[in-house]
Amino acid sequence: MSGKKPGARPPRDSGHQQHIAARRQARAYALQGLYRWLLNGQDPTTLLPEVREFAQQSIVERLSAQGSAELSAPEALSGEEMRALIQRKAEAEFETCDAVHLDALLSGCIETASQLDETLRRYVDRPTEQLSPVEHAALLIGAYELAHCVDVPYRVAINEAVNLAKAFGGTDGHKYVNGVLDKAAAQLRPAEVAAARGG
Repeated sequence: MSGKKPGARPPRDSGHQQHIAARRQARAYALQGLYRWLLNGQDPTTLLPEVREFAQQSIVERLSAQGSAELSAPEALSGEEMRALIQRKAEAEFETCDAVHLDALLSGCIETASQLDETLRRYVDRPTEQLSPVEHAALLIGAYELAHCVDVPYRVAINEAVNLAKAFGGTDGHKYVNGVLDKAAAQLRPAEVAAARGG
């Protein structure tokens, strides 16, 4: 008899954990792009390159605030060498993001925004245009993954959208996002939700 507990999940390998982290980072960058699009209606063709540039610049700024020891850099580096090192590290860190998922989320949410909003309107308490841009962007990402990313379990799609609202939104916005997407999931993934709820 094995020592495993009934229903225990097998340990996740590091590749799976990296995949989760890469997807999570992609969602965060997508939310930042959608936020800008919701605020100023920016042309999507210029938005994705700008989101990538903004993301890399934010990494550069964070790394620049660290000391040489934290960056594993030799003390004797000149200012120019340090800037080049930081730029290389920022590019490498950005590459850990799931760029394909970022592109799919950003372009997909914008292209299908009217259909996604039509679904969300059934479960929100005000017109979607009156939602905070952060909550609206998180809801669009969650609804898009529920509708179009069948490889993402519905609970993961909801939890990730909730985490985005927690990280970037107001105090209780994540609770609102959770409630709306929980209802939307029953419409967008009826069989999966029914099976999970024992129905």
